[in-house]
Amino acid sequence: MRKTSSLLPEQLKRYVEPFRVDGTRAFRLASYKTAERGGIDKDSGQEIIKANRDRLSDLQEKLYAQDRWSLLLIFQGMDAAGKDSAIESVFDGVNPQGCDVHSFKQPSTEELDHDFMWRAARRLPERGRIGIFNRSYYEEVLVVRVHPEILAKQKVPPKLVTKNIWRERFEDISAFEKYLARNGTLVLKFFLNVSKEEQRRRFLDRLEEPAKNWKFSMGDVAERKLWDRYQAAYQDMIRHTSSLDAPWYIVPADHKWFARVVVGSAIVGALDGLDLRFPKVDKSELGEFKKVRKALQNENNSASRVKKAAVKHAAGEKSEVASDSSASRGTGRSARTN
Repeated sequence: MRKTSSLLPEQLKRYVEPFRVDGTRAFRLASYKTAERGGIDKDSGQEIIKANRDRLSDLQEKLYAQDRWSLLLIFQGMDAAGKDSAIESVFDGVNPQGCDVHSFKQPSTEELDHDFMWRAARRLPERGRIGIFNRSYYEEVLVVRVHPEILAKQKVPPKLVTKNIWRERFEDISAFEKYLARNGTLVLKFFLNVSKEEQRRRFLDRLEEPAKNWKFSMGDVAERKLWDRYQAAYQDMIRHTSSLDAPWYIVPADHKWFARVVVGSAIVGALDGLDLRFPKVDKSELGEFKKVRKALQNENNSASRVKKAAVKHAAGEKSEVASDSSASRGTGRSARTN
């Protein structure tokens, strides 16, 4: 295999394009394999993951310095799909000061007193920063759709809760993401597509390994029984909210290492497309820089001169002390001789 660095950025498309859904073609979730490995083995995948981390670290620094664009990454998936570990792995080594991760769980009382997008809108990334949503406003067309009783708690006026509510929410989400794109936020969405069998294995791991027990919840088992309903909800959601402004990536998640290849490659490729650069300094500032540089150099030279003078002075004092001591010893010998 060629060196990983030579795969950036063009060759990485082979790990991204097959899984990209942007509304330009028909979509059917069952057509996407959960155990896909992209024709590479795990060792090759780890090399790509490492190269993507290095490249992402460089791009994040430029994104921050340029302070024009922002990046919003949305991660969705069934329980145990690997969202947490994918985020941790892909962003390993990236400056945490430039990233914000938000996990959206059961809404608070305050959040229920607002529209369904409110709590997510408050967490949008600033220019120059990367925002990561571990679950997101898409829960409002997934969990809420599968569990209608949650919708009843959202205080939406009854006459607005019609059979068209999910289509209307899809329209609201798509309009919101188009708005973000028009204002300089790059939106990438990842559905970690895990199989039901792989989820079963991961649940068993959580039960059998004491260090993973804390990850397991009885609620996970209850949601697993609704697998088919969730798959239908995901398909409808992706089909209606995929766009060129905010594409979905159907990430094969049975092999965690390949999921990280896809996610990292998609992020690096998208940021590369922004042509990020460090800001250029204008001529007036360059002139000021020269003055500051000269002052700092003079400061160093001055300190050096002071240090040399101090050393010379100390050496002189030492010489005088040595001379006095020698004279004293000579006098003593003469006295003893006499």
